[in-house]
Amino acid sequence: MRILHLSDTHLEKTDAPNKYGVNATESLRLILAELRHLRGVDAIVVTGDIADDGAVEAYAAVKELVGDFARPLGAPVFYTTGNHDERVAFGKVLGSGHGEPELVLESGAGERAAVSTVGGWRFVTLDSLVPGKVHGRVSAAQLDWLKDVLGTPAERGTVLALHHPPIALGISATQPVFGLRNPGDLATAIRGSDVRLVLTGHYHLQLFGFLAAVPVWVTPGVVSRVDLTTAPGTERVVRGASASLVELGGADGPLFHTFHARDPHAHEPVYELDEGQVRAMVEREA
Repeated sequence: MRILHLSDTHLEKTDAPNKYGVNATESLRLILAELRHLRGVDAIVVTGDIADDGAVEAYAAVKELVGDFARPLGAPVFYTTGNHDERVAFGKVLGSGHGEPELVLESGAGERAAVSTVGGWRFVTLDSLVPGKVHGRVSAAQLDWLKDVLGTPAERGTVLALHHPPIALGISATQPVFGLRNPGDLATAIRGSDVRLVLTGHYHLQLFGFLAAVPVWVTPGVVSRVDLTTAPGTERVVRGASASLVELGGADGPLFHTFHARDPHAHEPVYELDEGQVRAMVEREA
């Protein structure tokens, strides 16, 4: 099983530079063009923050661009929500996030979670969006639903995808506050199950760890990258479109490879926050 993992496209309503001077649509076009020679991809997973402002036009643009890339590969595309997404607009364009799901969560809150199977591998997408917040949470309803789904093992195993990582890196001031707020609950739900991998985004950088002995991969963002070489307590975001290729099922797997587009503006600052700005941002979210 080879998975192309994208995240944090942050498309705007219009195909134009955003307030930081970055054209998110162009960043997505660039990384997909860079990957045009990629073969043997069985599935594509996009883990949230698809639209920066929840615009229907942004979801439609992502669906068209990623769909055009996926079609020659014969690869299904699975989408999750992120903190920038809006569930109603997401649903209007992307439905459950799966083109032809086998199972969809029935949620009074409109949460987008679904199940599909590709080549014996089960793909489960969860909705960690907390409206109006940067951090994420997987609701009790989703966790109960997930436990029921995992109660019957898949032929090859399960790939779980959501936006907010249940892991954090100690040198980042924002990750512990802005990540998944109930990783222990998710760990309880997947412990001892056939989940072989958890795919996430949100941090705009690559990161690997474990949850309940299950590998967790955080893919870097398509629209920009967080540069952790800054002074402690500060944050710098730079240009550069990225994606990941994940390989499962082999003797050496899971294997992870990160692609970085040949962007002439790569590494140019998008914005920088000093200690006071980061502290204020963390305090607002705490």
